Amino acid sequence: MTNAVKPIPEGMHTITPHLTCAGAAEAIAFYKKAFGATELGRMAGPDGRLMHAQIKIGDSFVMLVDEYPEWGGTGPKALKGTPVTMHMYVTDADAVFNTAVAAGATAKMPMADMFWGDRYGMVIDPFGHAWSIATHIKDMSPEEMAQAGKAAMG
Repeated sequence: MTNAVKPIPEGMHTITPHLTCAGAAEAIAFYKKAFGATELGRMAGPDGRLMHAQIKIGDSFVMLVDEYPEWGGTGPKALKGTPVTMHMYVTDADAVFNTAVAAGATAKMPMADMFWGDRYGMVIDPFGHAWSIATHIKDMSPEEMAQAGKAAMG
């Protein structure tokens, strides 16, 4: 009997974010409340910290782990910020933004209609990760975007 193992597990995408959090279990609870995440599983180490967890937000998977500074694993709070933004396209950006803020995220950039054709805003979650939230509201050619960008930026 031969079982063919798929090199990319069913449903997974080529790139999957893997977030390090000071309090991954609390982060899972936040992502459920803020973004409607579904928890798919978690594995704790001997000391109770999460060595691996996986959630699904919309059609995308996100992996999480607790901080393990002894192994070089620190999150954005320990690093005093993050250069990475998780980008989410949703059907109602205002509702998701407001739900995230009500759940404990900090508004970094208020929702607004942007020159590139998206309704867009940004939040920082309680664990220091940045999330941009958008709904596409207008199809534009590259030329129209460039022209609108010039007008928006003076």
